[in-house]
Formats: sequence, C-alpha cells, structure tokens
Amino acid sequence: MKGEFTQKGKEAMERFKMESASEVGVSLKQGYNGDLTARQAGSIGGQMVKKMIDAYKMQ
Repeated sequence: MKGEFTQKGKEAMERFKMESASEVGVSLKQGYNGDLTARQAGSIGGQMVKKMIDAYKMQ
C-alpha cells in the first residue's frame, strides 16, 4: 500500500512541476533536465513555492 501512495505522490509532484514550469515559460522534458540554467530551475522552484503558499492561505 505504501508504494502505491509514494508512486502517486511522485506523479502528482511531477505534474505540479511541469505545470509550474509552463507558467514561468520554461520547457521541461520528461526525464533529465540537467541542461536548465540556474535561473530557469530557480524560477520553477519559486513558482512551486508561491503556489503552495497561495494554496495554504486559501485553506
């Protein structure tokens, strides 16, 4: 049962990351994205945090 939740969590986080990347104009590929600049990676991470804070505030 635990493995199922872990896999679903990973899939949800991947969708969240792809959605956030799209919102800041960064194209991500499935799999390896080591060719991103630090600025691009930071923009994606920052967008993810912003969305999580906004979701928390809405609760």
